[in-house]
Amino acid sequence: MNHESIFATHPTVVTIRGDVAYDANGNVVTYNEATVQAHTNANAYKTARQYPSLGDQLDMLWHAIDNGTLNKTSDFYTAIKAVKDAHPKE
Repeated sequence: MNHESIFATHPTVVTIRGDVAYDANGNVVTYNEATVQAHTNANAYKTARQYPSLGDQLDMLWHAIDNGTLNKTSDFYTAIKAVKDAHPKE
């Protein structure tokens, strides 16, 4: 199970060990696996997207501005667009 989705869909969960979720008092929290899977599926595009590092993005952006090429042909735009095209939101 995706821990991020368990936390997102079951707000009383504060820790997870293995596939067992616990609340703040150490009690086991039974989570709905279908709800967790639905959340995971709905957000899969986020984890699949591998953007350039923020430092690289800022560098590409700076160079595009400095060169006067901040448009849809700049390295900044094309790098981000390639990731978005490969992993669109559904």
